[in-house]
Amino acid sequence: MITRGDIIWLGISAGVTGSLIGGMMLGIGMDLIVNQQPWGWLLLLPGAPVSAIPGWLLARKLVRQL
Repeated sequence: MITRGDIIWLGISAGVTGSLIGGMMLGIGMDLIVNQQPWGWLLLLPGAPVSAIPGWLLARKLVRQL
């Protein structure tokens, strides 16, 4: 059975890992774009959707416990 604590830890861990991954992609992409490197767009544009993937994977793992 899933408890309230499991859901809280899911939110915390998904937020932290998503922020780290998405923030690094956005930061590195912005740095590359500012330095006239067009490859930075390949990191900048998918940064936000990619940051949701760790939370989605953690939620699927939690649902399997039902």
